[in-house]
Amino acid sequence: MKITIRIPVQTLELFDDGGKLLRCYPVSTGANGAGEESGSYCTPRGRHIIRAKIGAGQPLDSVFVRRRPTGEIYAPELGAQHPGRDWILTRILWLSGCEPGYNRLGSCDTMRRYIYIHGTPDSIPLGRPGSRGCVRMRNADMIELFERIPVGTAVNVVA
Repeated sequence: MKITIRIPVQTLELFDDGGKLLRCYPVSTGANGAGEESGSYCTPRGRHIIRAKIGAGQPLDSVFVRRRPTGEIYAPELGAQHPGRDWILTRILWLSGCEPGYNRLGSCDTMRRYIYIHGTPDSIPLGRPGSRGCVRMRNADMIELFERIPVGTAVNVVA
């Protein structure tokens, strides 16, 4: 399996080992565009891998803080209680850069920047930039992708 995230068209494509496109999902990447520097809130480009899969077995819309489930289940009422919160829901695929000096090590390290592919509230628009650097997906799509790919899956982020 291989993943390509296309920032210009806001999609995540899942390919099999033979290069056949299996699925294309709408996503939302960084509102600040593409970039690798820590603190930029941009989506990092280049070659990555899925370093960790977090949240297996958690209910749909489970809320995560610092990669741990809080026990909360997202609902619009909870969202209204915490306006402006960056909701990380359902599952987390933690990215790690593969290109030293570009998206790995130092101030550009994707993993140390806590860049994930993760679920988001249904009210959050996809198909346009809007995140703080992560790749947001619909929760049902996130579960489907999470179940299909192993840790170590290659991810290429292109701008």
